[in-house]
Amino acid sequence: MDQTNTTATHNGQAGASTTPGAQRRILVVEDDPTIVDAISMRLRAEGFQVQTAGDGPAAVETAEAWQPDLLVLDVMLPGFDGLEVCRRVQAQRPLPVLMLTARDDETDMLVGLGVGADDYMTKPFSMRELAARVHVLLRRVERATLAAHTPRSGTLRLGELEIDHAQRRVRVTGEDVHLTPTEFDLLVCLAHSPRAVLSREQLLAEVWDWADASGTRTVDSHIKALRRKIGAERIRTVHGVGYALESPAPATPGQSGGAAASVPALPDGA
Repeated sequence: MDQTNTTATHNGQAGASTTPGAQRRILVVEDDPTIVDAISMRLRAEGFQVQTAGDGPAAVETAEAWQPDLLVLDVMLPGFDGLEVCRRVQAQRPLPVLMLTARDDETDMLVGLGVGADDYMTKPFSMRELAARVHVLLRRVERATLAAHTPRSGTLRLGELEIDHAQRRVRVTGEDVHLTPTEFDLLVCLAHSPRAVLSREQLLAEVWDWADASGTRTVDSHIKALRRKIGAERIRTVHGVGYALESPAPATPGQSGGAAASVPALPDGA
């Protein structure tokens, strides 16, 4: 079982001194020594504490013992793969997961999101972007914690879709729907402007705090995962622009109100 434990110290660099994630714990799970060393070095420079694991069993064991704040997880691992690691770790304690994959296959990405990953990156990737994604995921956890202690009143209802901000729960036709933290934030962002088309770049900036257009495929994959859970007809694609959350059409004089929006959703494709 290949496992290396290292603890970072605050090194006084400008980047580390200003990072909001200083001294947060990151578990890096990767079996390629060159990649794991590069990721660990960059995250330590950002002020994080880092431990590493080189296979599936070591990853689950370390996550349980060390209680990291975030997991950087490769899909292809010895022992058992990253998808199984994600399932087992999330069953222990929910935490943000950034999944790494060498295969630019959207099916694999959707499977990763389905087992609890919050974001993914396809190899090769820049260490700058990886560090930025880590900071974004940790900030989202902080925002969710703050929202839990300062809940908004009431539940947003759009037809048979209900969004409970206080409990971060979603129901469709009265049934609970399990969403990852990222999927919930994405849905809330769309729900704040029902029927309005939001561009991929807008969603990337609002939900991921990431302004680089290279991440728009991440938006597309999360939209597809969200459609599978709440119904494809509830999210409309405007090709070349972005997405809109459909809502019941407003009642007109002589109508009873609450009729479903008549604009059809495009197929489950970005």
